[in-house]
Amino acid sequence: MPVHMELRRIIISEIHEQQVVMLKEVDGDRSFSIMIGIFEATSIDRRVKHLPSPRPLTHDLVASVVENMGGELRDVYISELRDHTYYAKLRIRLNGEMVEVDCRPSDAIALAVTASTPIYVAEDVLDEVCGE
Repeated sequence: MPVHMELRRIIISEIHEQQVVMLKEVDGDRSFSIMIGIFEATSIDRRVKHLPSPRPLTHDLVASVVENMGGELRDVYISELRDHTYYAKLRIRLNGEMVEVDCRPSDAIALAVTASTPIYVAEDVLDEVCGE
């Protein structure tokens, strides 16, 4: 059963290559972090802070393409943790069907923030990262 999560924090470091996003369970206490790149972190940070950009950025473009093709980004789903790498899916309703598109968790989170859609994490992923 997928667990509803929320973006709790973004940690951007000017001296480290990897940045961090923290996700927290909406109706619980579990939380975990994901290491991401600087470009993805700043993109998420811009969206959280509602900072405008003069032209659409990559995540704006993807959200716009989904919408203009008649789809609706229903949610994003962090589905797997394999060899210390998280895997995610965009879940898009298109022509009455649910289409899943493989993507990086950082891009999924950026799109969720852009499109105001929920973030879900697989229960077994949470069990593994929270040591349960």
